[in-house]
Amino acid sequence: MEIDNALVVRRAVGPDAAAVAEVWLRSYASALPSVHRAHTDDQVRVWIRDVLIPGGHTWVATVAGTVVGMMVLDGEELEQLYLDPAWQGRGIGGHLVHLAKQLRPSGLALWTFQVNASARRFYERHGFVATERTDGRGNEEREPDVRYVWRPGG
Repeated sequence: MEIDNALVVRRAVGPDAAAVAEVWLRSYASALPSVHRAHTDDQVRVWIRDVLIPGGHTWVATVAGTVVGMMVLDGEELEQLYLDPAWQGRGIGGHLVHLAKQLRPSGLALWTFQVNASARRFYERHGFVATERTDGRGNEEREPDVRYVWRPGG
């Protein structure tokens, strides 16, 4: 399937919550199998349904009406970016990052876990630069993480 013609990126709405949660859960389990999750599946579903979606900062990527990716922007923070593992490597994440850059032209910042080498490579390919590393004491998972920043013009 040609992704460019079938991909729709739009703001998430209430009925998307269950699909967004499943994408988040599948992606986390696939990308971060060694990272302790601070919340149960049901807590994640409630958080997405009651906090993220109503907050108005969540975007979904859909193909043929199916949610295949999600992104949350909060100010200049790219808070969440998850793709269904079956849809990774098809340019969808790049579309979401491009949208984030359009929406936040003065710059973006994000955290990702140090162990998530594929995410780190992805962000670096998209112009993000690592600016800080921590031992994980500042996140709920207690997992070492890295701060990435993107500014226009490098």
